Amino acid sequence: MTDKNTPAADMSPNEEDLLICLPGERLCRVEDNVIVGEGTYEQGGYIYACKSGIVNIDDSTEKCQIVSVHKPGFHLTIPATGDVVTARVLVTTPKFAKCAIFCVRNVLLESSYRGLLRKEDVRETEKDRVDIYKSFKPGDIILARVINQMEQSFTLSTAEAELGVVVSYASDIRKHRIPMVPIGWGEMQCPQTTIKEPRKVAKVLPESLIKIEP
Repeated sequence: MTDKNTPAADMSPNEEDLLICLPGERLCRVEDNVIVGEGTYEQGGYIYACKSGIVNIDDSTEKCQIVSVHKPGFHLTIPATGDVVTARVLVTTPKFAKCAIFCVRNVLLESSYRGLLRKEDVRETEKDRVDIYKSFKPGDIILARVINQMEQSFTLSTAEAELGVVVSYASDIRKHRIPMVPIGWGEMQCPQTTIKEPRKVAKVLPESLIKIEP
């Protein structure tokens, strides 16, 4: 999603262009005529999504607009060993990264599952040289494979070349909310500031589109 810095009044709904959001994503500013609805919460003068789904702006009332998030239909989907999932990185430590799984295969979940990505499962080779802080940052969206189910969470792996970070923003996201682009399989760059940051990049793009700098 793009930055939601504009008031909800500028976010007129369009049935042909549905706006999909993820948990914790900022939707719009709080205004006198804009209030939170189902699936959202207010924090620091902004309205955020508390679940993944479709953003809806209800302006049927004369005095205000109601910003809500809805998920069409409901599918009880539980990750299974071997599934490829999409997750948001929440916390990083020297030994692991905690994640929120919000999509299993191509199914968007009503609520997220907890995932744990250990240092030794980040990549296939040179496992002893992996640095979690140089592989992922909180807020990154990753593709990962479920390798084990624990009591209350799922163990994940990004060891395969096709797995890793697919969406990431520069550390100073308050000033620059533009997705970084991969410039190699271990580095991404903000197209606006040209700041480079290390990541375990997923090889989801054709190699011809990746500019690996010397």
